[in-house]
Amino acid sequence: MANHKSAEKRFRQTVARTEVNRARVSRIRTFTKKVESAIESGDKTAAAAAFQEAQPELMRGVTKGVVHLNTISRKLSRLSARIKAL
Repeated sequence: MANHKSAEKRFRQTVARTEVNRARVSRIRTFTKKVESAIESGDKTAAAAAFQEAQPELMRGVTKGVVHLNTISRKLSRLSARIKAL
């Protein structure tokens, strides 16, 4: 447990940031799942619309430092390829 005032503050900040970052990762997963479920249904227009909604949310995770740029780029590329294949 933290003994110094500055260490206690760092602990509070870490807890707060962890909560926010988990929420961001959860949103990324949710938007990704929406696209995947639209792809599974076979509806290309719905999948494309869900993809358009998901794209900024996933990139926001990159700008906030929650996930790496290459990870999101790979996910977007694979989702896009699956939508094109419909």
